[in-house]
Amino acid sequence: MKILYQGNKGAYSQLAALEVFPKSDTISCKTFEDCFKKCIDDENLKAIIPIENSIAGRVADIQYLMNKYKLQIYAEHFHKVSHNLMARQGVLIENLKYVRSHSQAISQCQKLINDYKLEPIIAADTAGSAKYISENSLEDEAAIASTLAAKIYNLEILKSNIEDDKKNITRFLFMGKKIEHPEFKKEENFITSCIFKVKDKPAALYKCLGGFATNDVSLSKLESFSDQSSFEQYLFLCDIVGHIEDPKVQKSLEELGFHTISLEILGVYNASKFRKL
Repeated sequence: MKILYQGNKGAYSQLAALEVFPKSDTISCKTFEDCFKKCIDDENLKAIIPIENSIAGRVADIQYLMNKYKLQIYAEHFHKVSHNLMARQGVLIENLKYVRSHSQAISQCQKLINDYKLEPIIAADTAGSAKYISENSLEDEAAIASTLAAKIYNLEILKSNIEDDKKNITRFLFMGKKIEHPEFKKEENFITSCIFKVKDKPAALYKCLGGFATNDVSLSKLESFSDQSSFEQYLFLCDIVGHIEDPKVQKSLEELGFHTISLEILGVYNASKFRKL
């Protein structure tokens, strides 16, 4: 299996992909949109996309790309983000003056940065920071990145698990052009993801959600984002707890359809065991 991810080798997306599919061939892409485009062009390719983080919230622009390309979701994975301070072999932590990483990683490791009085340098991504340290003879600069990045770029980990909040979780989606839905089984938990656009009428969203309440169906995610052509029209990314073939979910979606301009199913997949459903 070939799985595309955004970022340099050693990115957290690559680490998450290998956690789920250890034997997969992971391929780096420059942007998230590159991942989507390549999957559209080749149905044999899959992509791993981060969609939200427990601390930083949703990942910018992903919902627009999901709506634009309509890739199908076939799995989800909740990855615990563990940040590590790394430098060139032999460098002592006491000699460091600077630390380089993505802005979110910097903000999530403030205690260590303050304890060692390091000056942050904001970079494009975590793995790219590790690569930069590896390629330059810097004795006073370190990077914050994954254990995989340290291994790839032959850096020494000076401190492990340096994140301020140990409950730092990123939810990833595995996506592809053509994915078959898993068979419906009552004893298993599923998620059905969709994007819908509400009609421009009073209480439209309230009416959209009424069918879920009536049929006793839960939603684990409901997120709005504007139609890029107008701030007056909004779309909603929705995760439904249940399988599309479950009669209760079917009835809920039928009622949802009465109150929407468009409704796109983005995938039906097994709920991660991380969820306590």
